[in-house]
Amino acid sequence: MPKITTPLTALQITKAKPKDKEYNLADGQGLMLRIKPSGSKLWLFNYYRPYTKIRANFSLGVFPDVSLAMARDERAKARALLSQNSDPRDHRKEQIRQQQAALNDTLKYAVDQWMEIKRGKVTQDHALDIYRSFENFIFPALGHCPLKKLLPPMVIDVLRPVANKGSLDTVQRLTQRLNEVMEFALNTGLIEHNPLSGIGKAFKPPQKKHYQTLKPSELPELLAALKEATINHMTRQLIEWQLHTMVRPSEAAGTQWQEIDLEERLWIIPAERMKKKRPHTIPLSEQAIAILLELKPITGEKKHVFHSARTKSKHLNESTANVALKRMGFQGRLVAHGMRALASTTLNEREFDGDIIEVALAHVDKNEVRAAYNRAEYIERRRAMMTWWSNHIEQKKK
Repeated sequence: MPKITTPLTALQITKAKPKDKEYNLADGQGLMLRIKPSGSKLWLFNYYRPYTKIRANFSLGVFPDVSLAMARDERAKARALLSQNSDPRDHRKEQIRQQQAALNDTLKYAVDQWMEIKRGKVTQDHALDIYRSFENFIFPALGHCPLKKLLPPMVIDVLRPVANKGSLDTVQRLTQRLNEVMEFALNTGLIEHNPLSGIGKAFKPPQKKHYQTLKPSELPELLAALKEATINHMTRQLIEWQLHTMVRPSEAAGTQWQEIDLEERLWIIPAERMKKKRPHTIPLSEQAIAILLELKPITGEKKHVFHSARTKSKHLNESTANVALKRMGFQGRLVAHGMRALASTTLNEREFDGDIIEVALAHVDKNEVRAAYNRAEYIERRRAMMTWWSNHIEQKKK
């Protein structure tokens, strides 16, 4: 007959004394208490590992932290796992791994991982702006929050003060970016669902704003003010360069000499510097070339055409033109980005081909086939248009 083990009692466990060598007190069904020479008492569950059938001990904790009743409860759980061919030790390791992952998989961790992908889709300056928005508004309160514990009320509490200040544009950008991060976390297995999918509905939408710009008839006023303004010469050239080339402020300020082909009279901006991450080629008018030739002796040995005198390796800030326009008296009327709209309105009024204007503004063409068709012809047609635009600016100067 099999040996019958008498279950342990709490009193028996308490009175068990250490010996010269460690020994075990059996409770039955694999549970035993190991008493060490030091006096410590350790609960163990002895079992055959599934598949290998090798004997192993599984630690259940130390007495009296783990009582007899608690140890028996853990034994029951272990036996239940074994009935499903699941090793209790492997099960515990997986639980610890998941718990550790939950602590490590924080919102900041997810943002950092997402940014590695996002940087390949936006310009360097835009990527910096995105990350700073998290640093300024999200990370202080929620950066170390595990993703699986992140709930809508937590995010709403963080963003509500921003919304109360009237910064609804900022709130909208943050909710959109948070959702991009959470969708990334969902697709990479960090979370099983996105709890923030509707977070944007908790706030009022911002009023749609257009970049402040001038009417075509007001171009002479701008040019006269630019001529008389007491601003840095490099800044004046930057504004004229942006006006003639119709590019965005960041693209203009970051112009690099290596992007310029003076022989072919082309400015080729690489994809990583463009908003839509597509390379953009700009035919340069004689007036645009003149700006470059004037600056060549000054910054030709530098990386950037509009090199900043304050730093050794950087260009003028993209906000430089905006600051200058305010000083020139155009606050509330014109921003640097609005010069693109001024050019677009003028060219459309003169009935230039709308497709050519859109390509010149580096707007993404929805018809990719048309966008790829006969690029050489597009360049020559755009060159004619850019020449007309620069000549128009020169005429309005007079």
